[in-house]
Amino acid sequence: MSAIRVMTYNLRVDNAGDGINSFTNRHGRVIDMLNAQSPDIVGFQECTHHMRAYLEAHLPAYAFVGCGRERDCTGESMAIAYRKDAFVLTGVDNFWLTATPRVPGSTLGGDQSACPRMATVALLHPLAAQGEICVCNTHLDHVGRVARQIEAALLCAALDEYRQPMILMGDMNAHPDAPEIGIITAAMQARGAKDITAHVGGTFHNFGRREPDKQSKIDYIFASGACTSCAIVPDDVKGEGLFYSDHFAILAEIKI
Repeated sequence: MSAIRVMTYNLRVDNAGDGINSFTNRHGRVIDMLNAQSPDIVGFQECTHHMRAYLEAHLPAYAFVGCGRERDCTGESMAIAYRKDAFVLTGVDNFWLTATPRVPGSTLGGDQSACPRMATVALLHPLAAQGEICVCNTHLDHVGRVARQIEAALLCAALDEYRQPMILMGDMNAHPDAPEIGIITAAMQARGAKDITAHVGGTFHNFGRREPDKQSKIDYIFASGACTSCAIVPDDVKGEGLFYSDHFAILAEIKI
């Protein structure tokens, strides 16, 4: 089959403190970037309800799945969007990265932040091919080192039940040499998937405040199959320093 264009993209939650770069100011840039890159599948992080509503209204070619991470399933989601003319949704799951994965809003305690951490899975049948692919999107904790390691192990254990070819993506809040990335890498390698972003440089730039050599690589895509290309999406900054996010999105082409 032809390559699938897959993107991981931390939107940056809508924060008035970001000034010119609050989502309400830059949302047009977000849509412009997505239309220009035309991914088949996108894993969004920090996507709240009103942000998702804006995306759905302005990206009619895509269907969205995934719930919010709080107790009432609102708040930031790990939404997955896919092109409706390329895939049929055959299954969806949302689970929290805790000992009680079916309890919305649950957390680990310990050194984890107050933010619940979760993952969304979409099972997609490509219309141009047979079978299914498993697409998982997540966002690990931004504070707790131990928490991230536990979250990584819980995530990989939960994904064991899916034997389909795998695409795992997200903001892992960890550098490539961190133990939590090692946990994920080993689990993915065991099922024939690899980190296709291993060569990609820094992805978190804090709305351009970080010089290129100070930008953090914390966003990843792990995938089965052959990767034909993978790179950050450059940000052609507009106006008064208007970015599409404080992270670079990563776009990959994968043959599964």
